Amino acid sequence: MENLFGLMDDLGPTKILHISLCQAGLKAIVVVDNTACGPAIGGVRIAPDVTAEEACRLARAMTLKNAAAGLPHGGGKSAIVADPRMPPGDKEHLIRAFARAIADLNEYIPGPDMGTDELAMGWVHDEIGRAVGLPREVGGIPLDELGATGFGLAAAVDVGAKAIGLDLKSAKVAVQGFGAVGKHAARFLAQKGCVLVAASDSRGTVSCSAGLDIAGLIALKEAGRSLTDFPHGTKAGTDAIIDVPCDIWIPAARPDVLRKDNAGRLKAKIVAEGANIPCTTEAEAILEARGVLILPDFVVNAGGVICAATEFHGGIETTAFLYIEEKIRRNTALLINKARGEGISMREAAMGLATERIWNAQRTRRWK
Repeated sequence: MENLFGLMDDLGPTKILHISLCQAGLKAIVVVDNTACGPAIGGVRIAPDVTAEEACRLARAMTLKNAAAGLPHGGGKSAIVADPRMPPGDKEHLIRAFARAIADLNEYIPGPDMGTDELAMGWVHDEIGRAVGLPREVGGIPLDELGATGFGLAAAVDVGAKAIGLDLKSAKVAVQGFGAVGKHAARFLAQKGCVLVAASDSRGTVSCSAGLDIAGLIALKEAGRSLTDFPHGTKAGTDAIIDVPCDIWIPAARPDVLRKDNAGRLKAKIVAEGANIPCTTEAEAILEARGVLILPDFVVNAGGVICAATEFHGGIETTAFLYIEEKIRRNTALLINKARGEGISMREAAMGLATERIWNAQRTRRWK
């Protein structure tokens, strides 16, 4: 078992639960990081190589994200160690087993994440009556189907572009991870005039300096195929997405894709972090030293959790998207002004915003 004590601090985690149910073939980790602002919301990730350390780091990102967005929720995360491409019947069996295992963990509200979707959350809710990101048919706001996170990311990019004098008309975008976040970010940015010049998935990269057909790429992914099956553009390995010249680079997949050893290869003006913890601290420092505007993950990719919280508290789709637009635009502008005014990094500005809200909330709580 991993030694996680190095990840513990005054904010959390408050609980780390390891689940092993051999009969169901279930191995999972649940991390409740902090509940000072309210019950923790965080996605259920399925990946064959996910670790408890990754779950802890992602749970902290959710704590910061919910606090930065001003939501009455703390942060959590769960991870099921399995292949997300398993047969649908096996996936339902596994997720229902997971849901029953966390039935009494009332301070944690599951949501969709990599490898899970609205239907999966419907299964969870059916078992324990507690989940967000539900299918519309059972009263939910299907945040991945609607692209809530991508919508918020596009709003943040719009604010960031204005701050550095970048005209989004014909601005070039590259998306690393063309899934629920990446494809919608590309779609919403295209509505602002941007051109998608490169996209990658787990099997490779496709690029074209004149622009790619976003609808065609989305249709390909929905058919269960790889971007490298796209009939147009140049094909290359997954890592090649880092080398494509662009104005806006969006990491929207796994953690730590930009690191000290590869950050120097990136040719972009803005990095809009669609995934949680997609860049190491060293990578962000290298890029900011070159004048790249970093839009930190837990502020600018909060659209999904804002939508989820709106659903949980009985709101509707229209209200959710109004909240996303207002909160993310305001917070992005606030961070840029704070970083410039105080001569600090965007990450430091974001951490200051979130932790101040958490500490203020913790002062109202009686800890048992």
